[in-house]
Amino acid sequence: MLWKEIWESHRGRVIGVVSGIFFGIIYLIFGFWNMLFFALLVFIGYTVGKTRDLQLGSIFPWREIGNWLLQRWRPFK
Repeated sequence: MLWKEIWESHRGRVIGVVSGIFFGIIYLIFGFWNMLFFALLVFIGYTVGKTRDLQLGSIFPWREIGNWLLQRWRPFK
C-alpha cells in the first residue's frame, strides 16, 4: 500500500526521477563516468515531475517574459 500512496501523490516526481536515472544510465554506459551530468539529469527529471505534481504550469514563465519584452521594446512609445 505504501507504493500505491506514493504513486498517487507523487506520480510526476517518480516518473521524472526514473526517466532521469534511465537516461543517466544510458549516458554512463555509452559515454564515460561523468557523475555531474548524471545528477543533472536526475535533478531535471525531479524538477519537471514536481512541477507536474503541483500543477504549477510551465517551468519558464513564457507569457510574463513576452509581456515584459513587448513593454520594453514597444515600437511607438
